[in-house]
Amino acid sequence: MSEPNGDGWHRTACILCYVNCGVELGVEGRSIVRVRGDKAHPRSHGYLCQKAQRLHFYGEHADRLRTPLRRTSSGGFEAISWEEALTELASRLRELRAAHGGDGFAFYGGGGQGNHLGGAYGVSLMRAMGSSNFYGALAQEKTGDFWVNGHLFGAQSCHTAEDVENTDLLVVLGCNPWLAHGFPNARLALREISRDPARRMLVIDPRRTEAAEMADLHLQLRPGTDAYLLGAILSLVLRRGGEDRDFLAARTTGFEEVAAALASVPVEDWVAHAGVALADVERAVDMILAAEAMCVRVELGLQQSRRSTLNSYLEKLLFLLTGNFGRAGTNNLHSWLQPLWGNSRGERSAVSGQEQIAGLYPPNRLTEEILTDHPRRLRALWVDSANPANTAADTARVEEALRSLDLVVVVDVAMTETAALADYVLPAASQYEKWEYTLFTLEFPRNMIQVRRPILEPLPGTLPEPEIYTRLLRAMDALPAEETLAELRDLAATDRAGFAGRLREVLGAEPGYAAVAPVVLYETLGRVLPDGVGAAAPLWPACHALAQRDPDAVRAAGIVGDGPLLGEALFARVVSSPSGALFSVHDYDAVWSMVRHPDRRVHLAVPELLGWLSRLGAECDADEDAEYPFTLVNGQRRMHNANQIFRTPAWRRSDPDGALRIHPDDLAALGGEDEGWIEVATRTGRLLARAEVDTSLRPGVVSLPHGYGQGYPDGRGGRVVDGPRINLLTAGDDCDPIAATPHHKNVRVRLRPATAAEAAAAEERSERIRELATAERGG
Repeated sequence: MSEPNGDGWHRTACILCYVNCGVELGVEGRSIVRVRGDKAHPRSHGYLCQKAQRLHFYGEHADRLRTPLRRTSSGGFEAISWEEALTELASRLRELRAAHGGDGFAFYGGGGQGNHLGGAYGVSLMRAMGSSNFYGALAQEKTGDFWVNGHLFGAQSCHTAEDVENTDLLVVLGCNPWLAHGFPNARLALREISRDPARRMLVIDPRRTEAAEMADLHLQLRPGTDAYLLGAILSLVLRRGGEDRDFLAARTTGFEEVAAALASVPVEDWVAHAGVALADVERAVDMILAAEAMCVRVELGLQQSRRSTLNSYLEKLLFLLTGNFGRAGTNNLHSWLQPLWGNSRGERSAVSGQEQIAGLYPPNRLTEEILTDHPRRLRALWVDSANPANTAADTARVEEALRSLDLVVVVDVAMTETAALADYVLPAASQYEKWEYTLFTLEFPRNMIQVRRPILEPLPGTLPEPEIYTRLLRAMDALPAEETLAELRDLAATDRAGFAGRLREVLGAEPGYAAVAPVVLYETLGRVLPDGVGAAAPLWPACHALAQRDPDAVRAAGIVGDGPLLGEALFARVVSSPSGALFSVHDYDAVWSMVRHPDRRVHLAVPELLGWLSRLGAECDADEDAEYPFTLVNGQRRMHNANQIFRTPAWRRSDPDGALRIHPDDLAALGGEDEGWIEVATRTGRLLARAEVDTSLRPGVVSLPHGYGQGYPDGRGGRVVDGPRINLLTAGDDCDPIAATPHHKNVRVRLRPATAAEAAAAEERSERIRELATAERGG
């Protein structure tokens, strides 16, 4: 357990976005009662946004799971013991592996925003099953970006960071840092840029966001036309000689091919298709060419829009062609302590043919892998800290696929929509009831990690993920013999170098032992580490690997030692720093050592994407659909919505219904009313949402938030859904052709006012949600 500091506060991190700002929590019993920023945190320095201030509604609510559950023949659940659950699951998993090998098993999830410690243990199960079928949220959002990085920089695990603090031009594409953050202390950084006459901000977004209001220029493009606008901007940059010839000659290859493709862009036509004024685009190019140091910040508005992989390529060309890479105030690659994703090399699914990217398969292909008679189809799905029944595209088809499987197991803290469809549900301790760490280590030149101590006692009946998977793998006979583990424990306690050597021998003795290395580390080194930090034992080899790979960067972070002693010192610092610890500090030239092409150059020409760029003109008509005339920006980030870990509606201070935001002219034309109910329909499904007028949207564009559509106990023996279940509207096949990233930010919809009966039912549900929220807030 975490010990409070002198004034009673516990240091930990926020879990609501991947910046993972440091926070201090005040605790009474099992409840979080106070939240403030942690000034000792090496990255956030006490910064706190409005969402973190509501953390006390996480973890202690009516939807927590308190015992393992097994589905009965009647379709309900019965409580069973941990021993019973894990023994039965071990038997069924061994049978599945014997009958179908690794093909029949898939793992989905493995951690959330800043809660990644359990992921290594869950992946151990996947590997013990002989499977590489790994699905998760990153493959719903980011794998097109990873695919591009692999081509440009030589590995899909290469990843760019933005040096916002030192930039004089911040380009914001498809995101709203005022609400979505995405880089440290985002609101402070935006204010500083907006108040400094020597610095500029350019925002490209279909909505006039809070960030756009602060910008020097806002290009309010039509949703889904990002590739056209970026292609036109890049073409204008080259027409005006804005490329950095010295940088391109010294650090890149393939510029001539890229320049030839951009020379053929019909700038005026593409700008018109994007729906912005050519004079404003010319002004944006002026800003780009005048910048001494520009960095580009992108998010899901670009990465879940149409042509998302091409979008990711073009936004990187924007900073690469202009030489805004590898120096202060620009985009840079960053280090890793332990990469959060892998580097695939073109592997494809035998069932759907989908390419695996960064070691991940996209949720958009999951139903294809299940609802088929292919002999290598998926037959079992293990879901950990994820909720695909709500978050994957086409909810109805996902539910059908889950029901058709031979086995579904969910590990989670609450009765999620996916858990409700499972055969077994295993209750996990919450993120503040167990050891955790944040692996979104995405900063440069200073990078850090925070290993977080538990600050609350685990809820009775729950277990942390390391213990769940260790017990299961032991029941599956997947671990070395106990005498071997005991030998390793003794060495770990007395002779760390001897432990390392013997561990290598043990993991190499049987093919399956290396697959479960994190669990072996937990059962050996983890058992002898002080203060209960054993769950973080998988970071030990990562610390040694970094110390060996980049010792100067580790020493620059203040770690002292040479050889293995440097790795040991780094590990000791990481696991003993409650506010987090720096693990690397670089100078800007070090970026080039992180490029993974053998020539250490950026390879600009990606033939598949240059070919796609040449075909864009023929795709213009595909952006229109007269039967579904509105464009829905699906999954918008707002003041009080977050990921699916918040179950109680009590945490929302605003927007309790998850309103459909719509331009007032559009609402009037429909005959609807502000705060009335509107049906939103697509070719896939329909839902009702409360209307809210919003003049920041372009006419013809509407938005719905993410993080709603969750069932919650209604206090009357049933469940009530808190707002729009937005993936009832989306289609699994409406996705990027390379990464299968869904087009969530560009969904064609039809709208109509709800009937009186529909509105009355929706109003009743809304009122019940408000009553529950009021009761859980204590009146």
